[in-house]
Amino acid sequence: MSQADYEVIRGIAQAAANAYDGALDDKGEPIKIGLKREEGHVVLDSRDIDGFKVKIHGNLLVVNYQSECHMKDVHARGFEDKVLGTINDVVKYLKKEYKKITGNTLSLSDAEDMEPRVFVTKISKVRTNCDATRTYKIGSLQNVVAVNEPGEDRLDGDFKSFLDQGGWGTRPKNDTRKKE
Repeated sequence: MSQADYEVIRGIAQAAANAYDGALDDKGEPIKIGLKREEGHVVLDSRDIDGFKVKIHGNLLVVNYQSECHMKDVHARGFEDKVLGTINDVVKYLKKEYKKITGNTLSLSDAEDMEPRVFVTKISKVRTNCDATRTYKIGSLQNVVAVNEPGEDRLDGDFKSFLDQGGWGTRPKNDTRKKE
C-alpha cells in the first residue's frame, strides 16, 4: 500500500471519528449528519438511538447504520428507502468532512455486485432493532487489491518445502497408536 492510499484511509477514518454523538462544528453548533438522534432536545425529549460505523475491506467502504425504531415505522411504506436515505446522508457527511480534513475529494461509487441490506430484529412488541449495510467502491485508492480478487502465493520457500513433506513429518518411535 502506498503513502497516498494510507492517507485516504486515514482521512476516511478521521471523518467517521468526527461524527460522535454530541460533536460540535467550528462555530460551536451540533453537527448535523441526518441521524434520528439529532432531533429534539438532548435532556427533555426521549431521543432515538442510532449511529453508524465504517469498515474498509480492500478497496471497498462498508457503511453500517444501526437504529432502534417502532414496529409501526417498520410496517409503514418506504421504510427501507428511508433507512437507505439515512445511509446516503451519512455518506454525504463523510465526503464533506473528508474534504474539510484532507482538502481532496472522496470518490465513492456503489459496488456493483453488493446489494444494500436492511435487517430488522424484533426487541419487543413495540420496538425493533434495524441494521442496514451498504457497500461503496473507493475510487481514490490506487494500489490496494480488491478483497474478492485472488491474491498471489506468498509462502516462504522453507515453509513451502515443510508443507510438501507432509506437514508434521513421520510419527515418533514411541508412538503405540494403531496405524490407519
